[in-house]
Amino acid sequence: MAQAALGAAGLHFDELNKLRVLDPEAAQQTARLREECGAFLDRIVEFQKIVGSLIELVDQLAKAAETEKMKAIGARNLLKSIAKQREAQEQQLQALIAEKKMQLERSTSEDQDDGATKAMAATSRGHAASCSALPAPLGRSRRT
Repeated sequence: MAQAALGAAGLHFDELNKLRVLDPEAAQQTARLREECGAFLDRIVEFQKIVGSLIELVDQLAKAAETEKMKAIGARNLLKSIAKQREAQEQQLQALIAEKKMQLERSTSEDQDDGATKAMAATSRGHAASCSALPAPLGRSRRT
């Protein structure tokens, strides 16, 4: 009867016979909920650690990818510059070839001109020699 009167007033005895304001079943549920919340918090902390390490790993991979990307861009730019250098060198060589061809043509034409001049000189000498063998016109003496 005393327990019923106390129960009506909202007071209860627990298993250790301590006076409680909460009914024992609600107290047990509260204790169980507290334990579950603690376990849940532990799992949340572990999840945060895992996510933190995953974020760090992704950041490292992103940095590595960025580094490789920069290396690739540098290599591509280097190849482009090498190709441009080769084009410039090829143009220089083409210009040099054209210049050498022009020099060759000038030398060849000069040689031909010299040959023609020598032939004309030889023909002139031969003609002069044949003219000197002719008798001198009257009134003029031959030079010797």
